[in-house]
Amino acid sequence: MDKDFKRTLVTTALPYANGPVHIGHLAGVYVPADIYVRYLRAKGEDVLFIGGSDEHGVPITIKAKAEGVTPQDIVDRYHNIIKESFAELGISFDIYSRTTSDVHRQTASDFFRKLYDKGEFVEKTSMQLYDEKAGQFLADRYVTGTCPHCGNERAYGDQCEACGTSLNATDLINPKSAITGNAPVLRETKHWYLPLDKWEPRLRQWILEEHKEWKPNVYGQCKSWLDMGLQPRAVSRDLDWGIPVPVEGADGKVLYVWFDAPIGYISNTKELLPDDWEKWWKDPQTRMLHFIGKDNIVFHCIVFPAMLMAEGSYNLPDNVPANEFLNLEDDKISTSRNWAVWLHEYLRELPGKQDVLRYVLTANAPETKDNNFTWKDFQQRNNSELVAILGNFVNRAMVLTHKYFGGMVPVRGELLEEDRQVMEEIHRSVAELSADMDRFHFRDALKSAMNIARIGNKYLADTEPWKLVKTDEARVQTILNVALQICANLAIAFEPFIPFMAADLRGQLRLGELPWSRLGDFDILADGAEIEKPHLLFEKIEDSVVEAQVKKLQDAKKQNELDAWKPAPVAETVDFPTFEKLDIRVGTVLECVKVPKADKLLQFKIDDGMGGRTIVSGIAKYYKPEDLVGKQVCFIANFAPRKLKGVESQGMILSAELPDGSLKVISPSAPCAPGSKVG
Repeated sequence: MDKDFKRTLVTTALPYANGPVHIGHLAGVYVPADIYVRYLRAKGEDVLFIGGSDEHGVPITIKAKAEGVTPQDIVDRYHNIIKESFAELGISFDIYSRTTSDVHRQTASDFFRKLYDKGEFVEKTSMQLYDEKAGQFLADRYVTGTCPHCGNERAYGDQCEACGTSLNATDLINPKSAITGNAPVLRETKHWYLPLDKWEPRLRQWILEEHKEWKPNVYGQCKSWLDMGLQPRAVSRDLDWGIPVPVEGADGKVLYVWFDAPIGYISNTKELLPDDWEKWWKDPQTRMLHFIGKDNIVFHCIVFPAMLMAEGSYNLPDNVPANEFLNLEDDKISTSRNWAVWLHEYLRELPGKQDVLRYVLTANAPETKDNNFTWKDFQQRNNSELVAILGNFVNRAMVLTHKYFGGMVPVRGELLEEDRQVMEEIHRSVAELSADMDRFHFRDALKSAMNIARIGNKYLADTEPWKLVKTDEARVQTILNVALQICANLAIAFEPFIPFMAADLRGQLRLGELPWSRLGDFDILADGAEIEKPHLLFEKIEDSVVEAQVKKLQDAKKQNELDAWKPAPVAETVDFPTFEKLDIRVGTVLECVKVPKADKLLQFKIDDGMGGRTIVSGIAKYYKPEDLVGKQVCFIANFAPRKLKGVESQGMILSAELPDGSLKVISPSAPCAPGSKVG
């Protein structure tokens, strides 16, 4: 830590409490934040780790209306799921609270009121969409319509999810209220705005000149926003769910969630430390870090700092080590499409594998660009790295110690060149590990930690103590002493990344908590100390486990396609006499074969009760011929014959098109005599 700082305040983006968290949230925010906090704690530094749920805003009210419950019911449900899931994964918050708490409500109100009394807001009126039937202004997410860019008829008032374009509700073609379905009207409303343009010069100096060390993805996005010029941003909105705007004449208005939510970092600190919170927010010797995803960069680097500047007494963040996005199986994670790996489901379906997920998400961390999670890579990293490298080395060292020395740490004798070389290699890895941790390069730091285990594996393979034991027991004592000291180093090195394994390993070695300062030492275990009988730190993950997870995703994708499917428009109206001209009959398939040189066509011989007929149908892509023999089908009997690939077809077999585009033959629900008429 910089010598000018005595302590570090770490915050994480508040997850939105209208659903559980998924691996994208974990990789982008919570796992890296926890890694860094655990690192600082191991170094003995004064650190506070603040988290909580973001519980206001329109999506919560929409979900509540859809389920017929209150917004409080929704946030209570998901806050508890999120909080319990984080705890089970080992995300070690000092407090995980919420923005519906009394402390937060008061803190946010007071913050707004102070800026209001200082004259920091601009009061403006604007035209917004209003639902006359519901009697309320419509937030952007309460408006749907046709996207003016791609023609998607189900676009929201803030964004089209089909083409990804950001929108204003008034941009939509044929807008409709999501509450009543009515067409809204424009009506005047008043709101308070934070004039970001006022703070642009100071923000430009603070970010672009004073924080050039920020990650390129963060610095670049901030520069882009500043170069476009900042505009005033509303801090209130017309809604009945949220913190009421604490001024006269603001009935029916609440604090906009983007203004309300970051104040949650302050209120959660006050809740935890009611008598001592200010030193974490106002003492210049406190360093503040925001861990967030890239979609929150502008709020944490420009908007929230502008709020703090306007208030006047708070520290500004020292760094905002934001990550990019994590994709899933080569597709963007989408909560609306259920294309996600949900943390609470993972913990239930893969019990005891918290560290595996933490390891894989760190190894694939989207630190400077979007990255990808696949279940096959998850399996491979577990089996080839955690099991075959880390777990294998530790187990071999401890098993050999029990086999040859009764589970007692052997006395180390004279060190040879190969021993000193191994120690030097580990010292280099330790130096790289610490340097990468300080730079928030956790993916590289994890590689350095695993490299310590790789060095240990190679050391045992090169020295072969199981061969030497019959001729040079003293040498074997030294080798295994060094190997066990490497195991102790691994317990320290991996503590920030996979803390459950680290605790397990310390237990097997009969060690207590180990400070980071001991990393690189080779006298952690005393000569003659007793160690436990070893058990495996990790187990192989079989194909069936990951195949089940992939199938779960594919099933979700199919269900989403079904949910999103809409039937084709109804054809032009026909009168009943015209319909009566169609002669639809039931027939039994006697024979079915593929038509030569025609991939799509099947040739049927049909028992139609009238001597039989041949029909050609384009359903070869969806059926095997043998599966249709003996099946009853409906067909149009009075179509004029036509030749298809040289075969005369005497009718048309009726099929239904499913949402995925496949065809399903129409059959009677009960057996019918061939030739029976359908009408």
